[in-house]
Amino acid sequence: MNVPALATRFDDWAELQLERVRGNPGADIVFTTASKLGEFSLIWHATNVARRVAGVGTSEQLPVFAILLGAESLLVNQGIKRLFRRVRPTEAGDERYPVRRPLTSSFPSGHASSAAFAATVLSGWDGPPLAALWWTMAGTVAVSRAYVRIHHASDVVAGLATGVTLGLAARRFV
Repeated sequence: MNVPALATRFDDWAELQLERVRGNPGADIVFTTASKLGEFSLIWHATNVARRVAGVGTSEQLPVFAILLGAESLLVNQGIKRLFRRVRPTEAGDERYPVRRPLTSSFPSGHASSAAFAATVLSGWDGPPLAALWWTMAGTVAVSRAYVRIHHASDVVAGLATGVTLGLAARRFV
C-alpha cells in the first residue's frame, strides 16, 4: 500500500512521542496489558458481561452486543484489512512488549476499530454517565497498539474512524 506522505509524517511524529514514554514502567504495564486485553475483543466481552451483572442495560443487549462484536471483527479483519497490504512497523513486534503479532495487514487497527465500535454502541445504550469510561477504555486499547509497535499511529486513527462508523450503523440497526 502506498501510504500518503501526510500519514507517514504523522506516524513518524507519533512514534517519536511514544518512544519518549516507552520504558516508563507504569505506561509499559498499562499499554501492554490493554493490548493483550484487546485481543479477540476480550475486554469488550468481559465488559458486556460485567454490565449485565451490575444491572446496566437489558438482558437482550448481552447476546446482541456479543453478536455485533463478532460481526464487526469479521468485517474489519476478514474484509477491510484484505483491501490493504500495509506492513506493520516491526516484523516481529518490539521485544520490550510481548504481545501477539497478528498475521493480517496493519491497516486499519482491528483493536482500535473494535474499541471504538464497542464504545460507540455502549455509549449509545448507557448514556453520558458511562460513556466517559467506555471511551477511556477504548482510547487506551487503541493507543496501546502503536505503543507496543504492532501498528502505525495512522492505522490506529483509521481503526478508530472505522469503529465509530460501524458503531453508529449498528446503533441504527439495533
